[in-house]
Amino acid sequence: MMSSPPPPAIAPYHAPPNYPPPASQAGQVTDGRAAASLVLAVLGLVFSIPLGLPGMIAGTIAYFLGKSAKTRIAESNGARGGEGAARAGRIVGVIAFALGSVMTLLWLIVIFTALVDVPFGE
Repeated sequence: MMSSPPPPAIAPYHAPPNYPPPASQAGQVTDGRAAASLVLAVLGLVFSIPLGLPGMIAGTIAYFLGKSAKTRIAESNGARGGEGAARAGRIVGVIAFALGSVMTLLWLIVIFTALVDVPFGE
């Protein structure tokens, strides 16, 4: 009888190669102006509905802070993050300014209409 072939030799274990860790954004710091832009834009939106003028002011400041933050983030070569917050701050700032303008106009119409309807001494 013929003997069966010997079992195949087991290959020695080799550890997996050392690959560099995946690139992460842990080193990025959110730009302070981007965060401030978003916070001011949301506050401007909230206050533009009942009052108007604070929304116009906060919306304008939020827009320019967001614009400045986007420039700083682009110039930092990846060291700063928060581009999404800066973009959102600019967009919501424009909306807050527009809504604040409409509400301010409505308030002025209400005030001037009330002043005109005041009867003077007859």
